[in-house]
Amino acid sequence: MERLSSAAVLPDSFIGARDDIFMQFGLIWNLIKAPLIVPLLNLGVVLCLIMAVIIFAERLYMGIVIALVHLFGRKPEKRYKWEPMKDDVELGSSTHPIVLVQIPMFNEREVYQLSIGAVCGLSWPADRLIIQVLDDSTDTTIKAMVERECQRWASKGINIRYEIRDNRTGYKSGALKEGLNRNYVKNCDYVAIFDADFQPEPDFLCRTIPFFIHNSNIALVQARWRFVNSNECMMTRLQEMSLDYHFTVEQEVGSSTHAFFGFNGTAGVWRIAAINEAGGWKDRTTVEDMDLAVRASLKGWKFVYLGDLQVKSELPSTFKAYRHQQHRWSCGPANLFRKMVLDIIRNKKVSVWQKFHVIYSFFFVRKIIAHINAFFFYCIVLPGTVLVPEVTVPKWGGVYIPTIITLLNAVGTPRSAHLLVFWILFENVMSLHRTKATIIGLLEGSSVNEWIVTEKLGDILKNKVGAKAPRKFRFRIGERLHLTELAVGCYLFFCGCYDVLFGKNNYFIFFYIQALAFFIMGFGYVGTFVPTS
Repeated sequence: MERLSSAAVLPDSFIGARDDIFMQFGLIWNLIKAPLIVPLLNLGVVLCLIMAVIIFAERLYMGIVIALVHLFGRKPEKRYKWEPMKDDVELGSSTHPIVLVQIPMFNEREVYQLSIGAVCGLSWPADRLIIQVLDDSTDTTIKAMVERECQRWASKGINIRYEIRDNRTGYKSGALKEGLNRNYVKNCDYVAIFDADFQPEPDFLCRTIPFFIHNSNIALVQARWRFVNSNECMMTRLQEMSLDYHFTVEQEVGSSTHAFFGFNGTAGVWRIAAINEAGGWKDRTTVEDMDLAVRASLKGWKFVYLGDLQVKSELPSTFKAYRHQQHRWSCGPANLFRKMVLDIIRNKKVSVWQKFHVIYSFFFVRKIIAHINAFFFYCIVLPGTVLVPEVTVPKWGGVYIPTIITLLNAVGTPRSAHLLVFWILFENVMSLHRTKATIIGLLEGSSVNEWIVTEKLGDILKNKVGAKAPRKFRFRIGERLHLTELAVGCYLFFCGCYDVLFGKNNYFIFFYIQALAFFIMGFGYVGTFVPTS
């Protein structure tokens, strides 16, 4: 067969420029832009605007509901029957139900004493309280330390049990499940759960248990988290803003309107009968707490959120720990949605309105759309419109709606309102990681069940400084260098430069500072650095 000449395939202008790579790239770009890039980018703009409107409507709805809740003072104590626990001279402590408290932990060297000490200080009759320390630690030294701490409290008359397993099957859910199967638990009606860094106040049980006693349809009472290290660094301040909105608005709205919200995995009390009816703890996703909550709600059980009952806890302050946590929190819900959406639709015990709330609001908008839109709109599509001026983004979608959504988010943490710009930049960078995790969860990718316990530092930094150890900062390429973030940062920087030279929208201001945020986090210069001796 006669060999085809390049002129038969490519235009003359391209052949003339074949020795100039930049001119070749420009010609290829012009060839594919009109038939391919412009339609795809237009589609991306439309989809992102639709998602932005959905998120805006959801945030506005929750803002109205939370305003009405505060306006009419609809506190849980008024919506449900609630009376304080009273001591009976004749019956003594028998008027109090037997409560099990579980403390799951895994190599928690820095914080194990915090939760054990706080739980042992709960104001509840000693003969009506059983404490389980479920230790899955693999470090024998730490296991010995935890066991000694349990023995120390047991010598003071506290009914505390140190429980270990031969394996870590099911991770946290497996430990909780096995703890409930102990013979001495059969007389317990309720179980309170606290992670190793959580420190409940002494009156925690006195404020939560009455809801169960006087309302037989309540399965869960959830308390709010309060962060003891929120001022440690900029990253913890920005985390606090996101989580405070979750607790101040999302959990409150779910509790007030549907008596349903996602269990946060800790700082909550469950009715054991509700756990059993829902099928018990399962390890099919990395959000076993949310899984149990959804299954229990489909059985008709109600949840109560106590926003004024706060439990001290610790935010992840190293970037590595935060990334692992966010992967689990983003991948798990998406995977759970995939597994449960049909079960929710077919359920006949709850109303259509509640099923709609769980599928659309709880899962689709908050756990999927919110992550995907933030990354694709602000980091991919909007910068792309600078390179393709034929595609435009209306101001209401690119400026007004995002601004209102951001201001609504500030409701949760008024003290950090001046950090809103930093919060936006930080959340946009993290949206890359969350989007990736969400897609893995929806498609059940290879790391869908990746479980890495969030590292807690406790007082490690104070101890290091107090010991005056030489401060050598670890620098490992695999831990500190994040190529995906750096690649997106380069893309944004290039789009910013292009906008300066050829654009007319002045987006370059945003692109430059957002690229800088990607570079900072891409090189790992965020969060707390742990000195080593």
